[in-house]
Amino acid sequence: MRRVLFAVLFLSLFFTLCTQPVQVEKDQPTLQLNLSEIFNATPVDDTGYKIPLDNPRRIVSLAPSNTEILFAIGAEDRVVGVTDYCNYPPEVLEKKKSGVLVSVGGYSTVNVERVLALKPDLVVATYGNGLDTIEALRNFGIDVIAFDPKTIEDVMKDIILIGKATGKYDQAKEVVKEMYSKIERVRKEIAGKKKVRVAHILWHDPVWVSGKNTFISEVIELAGGENVFDFDGWRIVSIEDLLRANPDVIIVSSGSGMGGNEKNIVYEWIMSDSRLRNINAVENGRVYVVDADIISRPSYRLADAVEVIAKLLHGDNEVKK
Repeated sequence: MRRVLFAVLFLSLFFTLCTQPVQVEKDQPTLQLNLSEIFNATPVDDTGYKIPLDNPRRIVSLAPSNTEILFAIGAEDRVVGVTDYCNYPPEVLEKKKSGVLVSVGGYSTVNVERVLALKPDLVVATYGNGLDTIEALRNFGIDVIAFDPKTIEDVMKDIILIGKATGKYDQAKEVVKEMYSKIERVRKEIAGKKKVRVAHILWHDPVWVSGKNTFISEVIELAGGENVFDFDGWRIVSIEDLLRANPDVIIVSSGSGMGGNEKNIVYEWIMSDSRLRNINAVENGRVYVVDADIISRPSYRLADAVEVIAKLLHGDNEVKK
């Protein structure tokens, strides 16, 4: 059952996954964010659907990341439906318990009938919900906007587009500005520090890791790390691949690897598997657990993940909030 749950959650991640640009010092992350371009993002979603500007009164969110964004930009009073996995901010759980928010199923197992029963005039979806589900809802005359962010810049643009779709554009801009400020602050704090070789492991049986051109890898790079795996996207690697990569730091997501209340399964595997004991990260006690919700969700909290990982890589006293 645990493997089935992880498979469902991993597929969800797999399908998600100032006019002056940031200036970066040599050997520091090369991400450049142009806020003017982000604020003026083309008003279409990742399926080519035009972003509606009708100031919706009833909104259904089909992903935890979308729910976080909707609450952050001040549209929470119009959210009537969320998924089973939506748990942040804390008000979400309170509203679920009181019945103000209705669960419409899992991330990749959306109950279309429940969504329709809520009579939404806007549904905020992601590719992880399945394009069939998205089109099915659109066929009922509902505006459905769907996103598939690959980078932090993509996440910022999605926040802006959700802001436009909900009449909360100004609030969305403030959320993006805060993300930018956090990332820039970390960049300045770690300037001149040597990059640390890092692996991010999502699961252990088989071993799934984050490669380049994922927002997780970008978070690591912005925090002053260097991803030891050069391939694109999320991929299965062998134990031998992991040994050859020999990371100096290993980051694992909490719980089952994709959140939840279970014990830290991936961390316990790494620390107990004798085959891994000679990896630098294991030998030197540099295997760290990071809250899966902040590192695996394409939301504004990715900026928080940059701060957290920078502290782990460079010491608690090196980067200050």
